[in-house]
Amino acid sequence: MLKVEAIETYYGTSQVLFGMSLAVQEGEMVALIGRNGMGKTTTVRSILGLTPARTGSITFLGREIRTLPPYRIAQLGIGLVPEGRQVFPNLTVRENLIATAANRSHSPHPWTLEQIYDLFPILAEREHHLGNQLSGGEQQMVAIGRALMTNPRLLILDEATEGLAPLVRAEIWRCLERLKAAGQSILIIDKNVHALTRIADRHYIVEKGRVVWSGTSAELEANPAIRYRYLGV
Repeated sequence: MLKVEAIETYYGTSQVLFGMSLAVQEGEMVALIGRNGMGKTTTVRSILGLTPARTGSITFLGREIRTLPPYRIAQLGIGLVPEGRQVFPNLTVRENLIATAANRSHSPHPWTLEQIYDLFPILAEREHHLGNQLSGGEQQMVAIGRALMTNPRLLILDEATEGLAPLVRAEIWRCLERLKAAGQSILIIDKNVHALTRIADRHYIVEKGRVVWSGTSAELEANPAIRYRYLGV
C-alpha cells in the first residue's frame, strides 16, 4: 500500500532523513518508534508532502506521490491524526467531524457521525461543545474521528497517546484495536512500546534519520538488547 524508499529530507540546509525506507501493507498496523528527535515526525511529513523529501521514492497504491502537493496526497486516501491534535477551536465537535468528510475512495460503507459516536461515545455527549472546550483526550478523539470521516485507505497517527491520562490512553488503544480488526491500514508513532507490541504487526526503529532495525512484535519483544539500545532512556 505504502512504500517509502531511501528518502532524504531537509529543513533548509539541515538534513534530517538519511535514506529512510519503510512499507505498510494493506490491513497492516505498522509502528514507527524511536527516541525524540530521530526523524519520525519528519518521515510522516515527508509522506504527506508537508516537508517534501528531496530524493528517493514514496509510492501509495502504486502511484508515486513524493512530488505531489499535500492536498492531492490526502485526496488519494491518506488520513492524518497530527501531533498536537490541531482541532478547530471555534468549531463544535460535530462541525470538526463533518468539515472534511468525504468518500473519495468510494468505500461501500463510509464512516458516519453515528459510527464515530459509537467509537467514542463521549463525543456524542460533547457534540455541541467547541473544540477549545474539550479536554486533551476528547480533542484527540475528535482528531481521530475527523481523519476517519475522510474514509482513508491509510490512517497515520503521530504521537497517538502523548500527554493523555491513563484512562484516555486505554480508550485510544481500544479504538485502534477495533480499527485494526476492521481491516484499517495504520501507520502509528507512539512511545508506548508495550501497547504497540500488543497490537502492531511490525515495527521500524528510527535512529538519526534512518531505520536501524525492523521486525515483528514477537521479534521486538524477544530482543531486549535492541529495545534498551534504541528505546531506553
